[in-house]
Amino acid sequence: MALRPQFSTIIGSVATLALLFAAPAGADTTVEIYVENGVTVTVETTWETVPAATAPEFASVPGNYLARFGPFYVTAPDRAAMAGIVDTPTPRQFAAMMKAYPGIHTLDLIDLPGTYDSDANLVLARMVRKAGIDTHVPAGGSVRSGGVELWLAGAHRSADEGSEFAVHSWEDETGREATDYAADAPEHQPFLAFYRDVGMSALEAKTFYAMTNSVPFEQARYLGRADMAALHLLN
Repeated sequence: MALRPQFSTIIGSVATLALLFAAPAGADTTVEIYVENGVTVTVETTWETVPAATAPEFASVPGNYLARFGPFYVTAPDRAAMAGIVDTPTPRQFAAMMKAYPGIHTLDLIDLPGTYDSDANLVLARMVRKAGIDTHVPAGGSVRSGGVELWLAGAHRSADEGSEFAVHSWEDETGREATDYAADAPEHQPFLAFYRDVGMSALEAKTFYAMTNSVPFEQARYLGRADMAALHLLN
């Protein structure tokens, strides 16, 4: 059997959610409550049990996965695949997966289009790094935008021939891109600090960051395994 999410929503109280949604038969529900900027927020996710043969939503994700936590698919007790966009709940979904399957040590990045929440993306990347998890992009895998940070977070980073990476500048909620800020602006520091923390020298971090930001947000620069090797990012 496998788990497929029916819905995930953020609301002010569990009682309100009970009025809006009814969990499907054979479903499991998890409730997470946390405080953000002084406001208590409840995240409730319902998982429907379905036959593994009909469960996968992405053709490249193995159909016999053991469980699903948001964009994470547990494919073996020591391995998981990831396909989907990183958003605010994703770090908590990763934590839930690691609690249920603490033996996971490899994360296969299948199709990562990017992120809706760059802060959550960096939090998730640091969680991956702290857990000592290896990251791998298989042939046909595509890691784009903020997904590249997740790959960089791996304790050991690998990629098959035929994998692709895409980078571009970030854009904030005001529509400003990285190059719209002064070189010493604090907005750059979370990214530069992260690159240093995953093993880049100060010069390598600045060079890689400048390369990504040389491409406008609405465009992308595609890189292959050989490009990542030339940048000394495979380890």
